[in-house]
Amino acid sequence: MSDTDDDTVDAAERAAVAERAARAGARVAHDRFRSDIAVETKGQIDVVTEADRAAQRTVIAEIRESFPDDAIVGEEEDERKTVPDEGTAWVIDPIDGTSNYVRDIRVWGTAVAAVVDGEPVAAAVVAPALGDAYTADADGAYRNGKPIVVSDVSDVRRSTVAPTLWWDLDARDEYAAACEAIVHRFGDMRRLGSAQVTLSTVAAGGLEGTVSNLRANPWDSVAGVFIVRQAGGRATDLAGDRWRHDSTGLVVSNGCLHDELLAAARAIGEST
Repeated sequence: MSDTDDDTVDAAERAAVAERAARAGARVAHDRFRSDIAVETKGQIDVVTEADRAAQRTVIAEIRESFPDDAIVGEEEDERKTVPDEGTAWVIDPIDGTSNYVRDIRVWGTAVAAVVDGEPVAAAVVAPALGDAYTADADGAYRNGKPIVVSDVSDVRRSTVAPTLWWDLDARDEYAAACEAIVHRFGDMRRLGSAQVTLSTVAAGGLEGTVSNLRANPWDSVAGVFIVRQAGGRATDLAGDRWRHDSTGLVVSNGCLHDELLAAARAIGEST
C-alpha cells in the first residue's frame, strides 16, 4: 500500500472514530438532559455540569481505543487547551451549548474533530435532542448520513445570519454592535446558543452565515468550520484570510455573501 493509500485509510478511520466518539458522548449527555443535574459556574457566566465532564470522558475513551497516543484538546477538566501545529490531535466539546442544556433547550451538541498538523481532517457534531448528526470527511459533509451543501442565497434581503459566539458581561457593547451590524445588513438574525450547531446549520443551508470578532476556542469552532468547508462554504478571520484554530475573528458564510459578512464582523469593533 502506498503512502497516499495509507493517508486515505487513516483519514477514513478518523472520520469514523470522530462520529462514533461524538455519538457516544452525546448519548451520555442526552441521558442526563432535562434531569435534576447540578449546575456550576466557571468564569463570569459560563456554566458546566457533571454531564459535560462525563461526556468528555466518554468521548476520550472512545478515541483512545483507536488512537491511544494522539493529543486531546478538550474544554473540560485538565485536557490541553490549544491545538498543536504539528502531529495528530482531537478537539472535543462534550456539550456545546451548555447554557441551553441547563435550561432544557434542545439546541446543543457534542463536537469532535480530528486534526493533523493543525488542520481538521474529520469532524462530527451530534445534536441528539434535535435528532441530528452532522459529519464531514475528505469527500463531503452530511446530516444524518445524507450529503449537505450550503445555501445558494446571494440576496442580502433574503439572508439570515447569526452571531456565533457569546460576548462576556464586560463586552455588552460589542454584543449589541454585533446584533446591529447583522440586522442592518441582512434580512434576519438568529442566535442559536451553540456555536457548533450554528456552524452546522450554515453547512446545511439553514443560515447564510455567522460572524464574530472574537477568537474562538477550538472546541467551539474547529469541527463546525470543517463541516462548513466540506459543504462548500467559506471561513475566514477578520482580515479575510483563511480561518484556523488560532485566528482572531470567525466569519463563516455560504460563499455568496462573504464580503457582506466580513463587513459586519469588522463593524463590531469599530462601533465600540
